[in-house]
Amino acid sequence: MKEVFDDYRKAMMQFSKTNPEDFKKFSEFVNTVMKDGKLPLKTKELIAVGISVVIRCNYCIYIHTREAFKAGATEEEIREAASVAIMLGGGPALTYITELNKAIDYWKENH
Repeated sequence: MKEVFDDYRKAMMQFSKTNPEDFKKFSEFVNTVMKDGKLPLKTKELIAVGISVVIRCNYCIYIHTREAFKAGATEEEIREAASVAIMLGGGPALTYITELNKAIDYWKENH
């Protein structure tokens, strides 16, 4: 897991240097969306976990699992959000529970 995040951080740092305006604008958009609004941040992070499973994005699963924990979500809530995603995404989404399990285990130990 640490390698995954190191790779992610390196890639984001490189992108921010090579495409500073794009990175800045995207970061501003993310920061605008991912704060308490009509939906609390915890709910938004649980939605992001579910979407991450459906779109089968390892990096997204790891990041949004961490952020969901930080926003106060429990392991059970994270798993339930994943179950909703699997209902819609079927078998391919189900296989990404492997990645979700890794992320949950890692962030429970390092949260």
